[in-house]
Amino acid sequence: MAEEKRERKRHKRKQTIVEQWLVYVLLRGFLFFVFLFPVEKVLKFARFLGRGLWKHYTRGRERAIENLRASFPDKDDAWIEQTGIRSFENLVMLAVDVVFSPRVIQKEKWEQYSSYKNVEWVKWMMAEHKPLLLVSGHYGNFEIMGYLLGEFGFDIYSIARPFDNKFLNKYLYDVRQRKGQKIIDKKGASESMEQIVRQGSTLCFIADQDAGKKGIFVDFFGRKASTYKSIGLLAIQYNLPIGVGVSRRAGDKFFFEIEMVRLIMPDEWKDKDDPLLWITQEYTKAFEDSIRKDPTQYWWIHRRWKTRPRDEKKLKIEN
Repeated sequence: MAEEKRERKRHKRKQTIVEQWLVYVLLRGFLFFVFLFPVEKVLKFARFLGRGLWKHYTRGRERAIENLRASFPDKDDAWIEQTGIRSFENLVMLAVDVVFSPRVIQKEKWEQYSSYKNVEWVKWMMAEHKPLLLVSGHYGNFEIMGYLLGEFGFDIYSIARPFDNKFLNKYLYDVRQRKGQKIIDKKGASESMEQIVRQGSTLCFIADQDAGKKGIFVDFFGRKASTYKSIGLLAIQYNLPIGVGVSRRAGDKFFFEIEMVRLIMPDEWKDKDDPLLWITQEYTKAFEDSIRKDPTQYWWIHRRWKTRPRDEKKLKIEN
């Protein structure tokens, strides 16, 4: 069975250039229609689509339920389902947020769509061009943080995985970079990181993705999760602070609370026996604490715990 799945994945047909262009044209046509309505009405429609996605996307729904049950073993089935449905609503609302951001966000009107908590120290560091790493996760509207930082004039670079559709990729990159944020493709990011750090810029990562067999395993909601080493290694190599930030949606509105939940300073890890493990666990714990405040805003559909530690696999075989 596993061999069949790998074979199907290996032979999955890629879209032709014409197919990619047609998808892009259809999306732009749909967005032209969507932009005729105020963002609040479109967000309401997005919630409807999210509920439909929960109902019909069986594999995604089952994965979200499995992740929620493992992460919140004390919660009943009703809570699990309500949280899962709301997380799917938030997932679709995020797509609306991204395309509407250039139309809604204006620097002089920031109080109409955002509030800020514990950001002063990090803001000062960025204003002084002190190199800094900012990390976030697939929680709330993680996209808007980089967009807003660019809007406010900070020198910020975000690492992103490019889309397979090159037309969609260019469109979304243009949207994300419209206010000054710079996007770097994940595949070639390592070549640019040293220069970015040395010029005193801020480098942003989404840091809650499964890192595969080469990752470092840390605790996340009571289970081991493979996590990328690159953030911790970069911080150690260049003695960089790490800011852990989240952006929570307020209700059903286009309004977000931006919070810096943890600032990890180099002095904190210099005496640790394993600085890389300590750093990775520390910012992962900060994510978990944030998610627990409102679990409905996390991507429970995410395959965060896909890769398992070797000793865990060995234990299953022995049993």
